[in-house]
Amino acid sequence: MAESTTAVSPCGGSAPSGSGGGAGAGAGAEGAAQQGGLMGMFFPLIIFILIFYFFIIRPQRKRDKQHNNMIAGINRGDQIVTIGGFLGTVREVRDDTFQIEIAEGVRVRILKSAVQTKRAAASNENQGAAS
Repeated sequence: MAESTTAVSPCGGSAPSGSGGGAGAGAGAEGAAQQGGLMGMFFPLIIFILIFYFFIIRPQRKRDKQHNNMIAGINRGDQIVTIGGFLGTVREVRDDTFQIEIAEGVRVRILKSAVQTKRAAASNENQGAAS
């Protein structure tokens, strides 16, 4: 009486023992299926990375570039708003700092990175007329 045994492969497939040449063909098909499975796993990851880049990284780089250009364009006499909300007029420009006058006779030195915005020239004329 001959008993039939079945061997289970670590990949989840089963093959009868003693099947000779048929085992090599089955291993090739399983390898192709695994490769397709890996592509199926990486595709959503790639899509997620692209979405992350176009909605978060790229816009932030654009804002940083605009802010750096705005800071580079600030000259003596310009009015600025700091991150803390102080309004001031630039009195001196150095490599990494500005000296601003926030009230008559009150001058402070701030880092260039602490500048939030540059006020428009039209608002300077309006403030002078209102005073």
